[in-house]
Amino acid sequence: MLKNPEEEHPKKAFGWAARVQSEVLSPFKFSRRATGEKDVAVKVLYCGICHSDVHMINNDWGLSYYPLVPGHEIVGEVNEVGSKVEKFRVGDKIGVGFIVGSCRSCENCANNLENYCPNYILTYSSKDYDGTITYGGYSDILVVNEHFVVHIPEKLPLDAAAPLLCAGITVYSPLRYFELDKPGLHLGVVGLGGLGHTAVKFAKVMGVKVTVISTSPHKKKEAMENLGANSFLVSYEQDQLEAAMGTMDGIIDTVSAPHSLLPLIGLLKSHAKLILVGLPDKPLELPVFPLILGRKAVAASCIEGMQETQEMINFAAQHDLKPDIEVIPVDYVNTAMERLAKGDVKYRFVIDIENTLKATSEL
Repeated sequence: MLKNPEEEHPKKAFGWAARVQSEVLSPFKFSRRATGEKDVAVKVLYCGICHSDVHMINNDWGLSYYPLVPGHEIVGEVNEVGSKVEKFRVGDKIGVGFIVGSCRSCENCANNLENYCPNYILTYSSKDYDGTITYGGYSDILVVNEHFVVHIPEKLPLDAAAPLLCAGITVYSPLRYFELDKPGLHLGVVGLGGLGHTAVKFAKVMGVKVTVISTSPHKKKEAMENLGANSFLVSYEQDQLEAAMGTMDGIIDTVSAPHSLLPLIGLLKSHAKLILVGLPDKPLELPVFPLILGRKAVAASCIEGMQETQEMINFAAQHDLKPDIEVIPVDYVNTAMERLAKGDVKYRFVIDIENTLKATSEL
């Protein structure tokens, strides 16, 4: 007989959940497993809101289980450690991102690429090792194997650290892997949202020349004056695109809406790379002829393994790199989701879990 979420595990937990597809979030009582010998138990302090949370609530990708507690940009404080935990102590400030488990034995896991393990476990709406469903960071506590936890350096503000655990690593990893992090290179960043503005910040710290490519002309001032972009292209202005043809060493495309790749391919130099990190819900058309003419490449990237995630967090702390955030109470989350769907946020919502979740427990 199936147990209800509140009775599955010994640790009582509280969060906000969607009970069915496309439902608004509301207060939800459930449970977490006991702290295992390699687990850390975490008091959640902040949790970022990612656009993929909206997709998962709506089951746009066919992956969702309900009730669904979103949240995979989690920052918290360790309040208990298992008997064999080696990396963390009670009181440590930590982060948990998109995955909380993998097989730990495949080739990808052996190469610190747990994110590409065929048996990865998502932080929420995924089947855990014991067959129960995982719940995310819009909640008061979390229990997770220490391998899937990163240290948050003291220099990094905890609220601003949250979006780095998804948005940050999503753009940092392809910059490193595809060698677009070299000073003097010219990088295009498509889209100026949560991912795009973070990509601009990382690239500028790396010494890269950045052009923002956007459908929103009103974002030009923000991109250049506040984020430090070197130039700005309106993607539907043909004269601007033609003037920039063949000038870019690489492009990070963060857009999740269906869009044409042809103009972006035209902006690339020969041998250059277009890297997709957004998740459109419809297939994109890939024109092959312009790729062949310049030996250009189209590739993609999805977060990264734990080793590089820690590297990225340390890099951000070292360079005082922080995403631009709007901190909200948890009872604002449904309004935040509506605003996010309309692009009405600069640039990432972060829920103040510690100071606002408890007040909603009796709603």
